[in-house]
Amino acid sequence: MPPKRGAVAFASLFAIESFARAVVATVVSVQAHDLLLTSQKVSVLFTCVSSAVLISTLTLPLLFRYVPRRWVYTAGVVGLILASLAFATHTLSGQVGGMYLRNVGAATLNIALALYILDHIRKADLVRSEPMRLAFSTLSWTVGPFLGIWLYENYGPWAPQLLCIATCCLVILFFWYLRLNDHPVIKAARSTPQSPLANVGRFVSQPRLRLAWLIAFGRSCFWTTFFVYGSLLMIEGNLGKEASGVLISLSQLALCTAYLFGKVSERIGVRKVIVWAYLVAAAAVIAAGCAGTDAPIWAAVFLLIGAVANSGLDGVGGIPYLRAVRAHERPQMTGVYRSYIDLSDLLPSLTYSFVLLVFPLGAVFVILGVWLAIVGYVAWRYLPRSM
Repeated sequence: MPPKRGAVAFASLFAIESFARAVVATVVSVQAHDLLLTSQKVSVLFTCVSSAVLISTLTLPLLFRYVPRRWVYTAGVVGLILASLAFATHTLSGQVGGMYLRNVGAATLNIALALYILDHIRKADLVRSEPMRLAFSTLSWTVGPFLGIWLYENYGPWAPQLLCIATCCLVILFFWYLRLNDHPVIKAARSTPQSPLANVGRFVSQPRLRLAWLIAFGRSCFWTTFFVYGSLLMIEGNLGKEASGVLISLSQLALCTAYLFGKVSERIGVRKVIVWAYLVAAAAVIAAGCAGTDAPIWAAVFLLIGAVANSGLDGVGGIPYLRAVRAHERPQMTGVYRSYIDLSDLLPSLTYSFVLLVFPLGAVFVILGVWLAIVGYVAWRYLPRSM
């Protein structure tokens, strides 16, 4: 008898996968700083890698067309394993290769899991299942970042990577235990090939998908900036590398509130939760930017407040897309939609590369706060009041 493939199963799979990524999340930016020595050079590195990842991500729907999805998901996990082997060399070339493989692997897993969720979870149940998925990953993202940087500091570059590899093996075992299959509608859609540019054009032509992408892009900009530049702020504020791990781990405790935000959304609507979460996050990160490296502890406090608000966006911010995408277009549109993660790696780091040539590190968070306020206004203006 096959195992039940409901919300709990997907939440459990996501939690294990999250730990594999979380254990090296802080290590990536800290090790990059150790190799390059300045925040500005780290920002340039992230910009270059993100550009390459974006191109790769847009071609992923072609892979889903020709390769069974179970093998695509497995390949994504293998990408994380290869990334860990590259990171463990503690060289600049290994850093670049590891960042690329890790991001492409994560993109592959993200798209595949989203498609499986759309196959097995009814749209009416997404308000409950999506926050549950984020809540299940709380322990992974709370323990992983600090544990990873602690292993890195005390046992060297190989230690966190070995733990990541072991967790990836567990992900593969649990995934194959679930015995997930492709949806018949999606299988039938494979007969109509689409180029990456055609997929982008089709996505952009649908206003509801454009809005859903912008909402997801905004919240991802927060986490990208938080993970990379929040860690650098702790280091340059003379609190030490382990403080960066503590900051990231504490911020992920907020993920447990995602389920509560889901419950609130059931009562007052998804639209209100998204708008208020954006506004609170915007105010918090602007305050963190004003505190900067001169008052790193206060900056950390404000960033953690922003993380709580952003966890609300993590819990319900993906629902506008999941409700809008058509079943027969899921692989193509999800590949384009997933580009919000790659562009949130690319565009902020590109902007910050120039900003940090002139302004101190705190300016990064002020810019982020203004952007979050803009996205919050757009969500308030254009999301249906009935949502």
